[in-house]
Amino acid sequence: MSSISPGGAKAGRRLRLAILDDHEILLDSLGSWIGTNAPDFDLVLSANTWLQLVHSANFPTELVFLDFQLKESISIEARVRTCRAAGAKVIVISSLDTREARERALDAGAAAFASKSMPMRELMEIARKVVGAQPGGHLQKDWRPLPLGATAKQSRPKLSAGEGEALKLYVSGCSTAEVAQNMNVQYETAKTYLRRVREKYAKANRPASKKADLIRRAAEDGYLR
Repeated sequence: MSSISPGGAKAGRRLRLAILDDHEILLDSLGSWIGTNAPDFDLVLSANTWLQLVHSANFPTELVFLDFQLKESISIEARVRTCRAAGAKVIVISSLDTREARERALDAGAAAFASKSMPMRELMEIARKVVGAQPGGHLQKDWRPLPLGATAKQSRPKLSAGEGEALKLYVSGCSTAEVAQNMNVQYETAKTYLRRVREKYAKANRPASKKADLIRRAAEDGYLR
């Protein structure tokens, strides 16, 4: 079973693909099948941890296959929205084929959700349609978070408890209204928290005016969850 947003196919060039799955045998199997049977895709990145994916020099790619169930604590919403902020399209694949899982993935911005039991040929056809929806894309080549430990050399803003919680919720996929609801505060209060976060990062010479920039700052400073 799969769910997919509308889109058309695209041909004529190889599409850069990344896969994140913490089962190494499955990761190798997917890579081998794609290399043999899908010559229109260029698998440039295979990762078994989230940080390995986002810190790779080959990230972002045009398309990312994300395993829904990782052993890491980073939520599927945070992972999908981080990839989307970098300009990559996302297909979430999972052995947990439930309505809740599909809705979480698609609501976060994934272009499609597919069961791991799906034949690979069908999965790659979905991939072609997904990437064909926006030929070329707009990858943020300067988006990639700094290497671990690098932010220690920079000024990390000191956020209040409210500001830190608002940031975590916001970059994990919540709207400002949802941040307010989750924190049990007024909308304007949540909005103020996020404004102060942006201002503090700006004073530290680490721009965060755009949501993509704010997600990058959160990734660098360990706020993604």
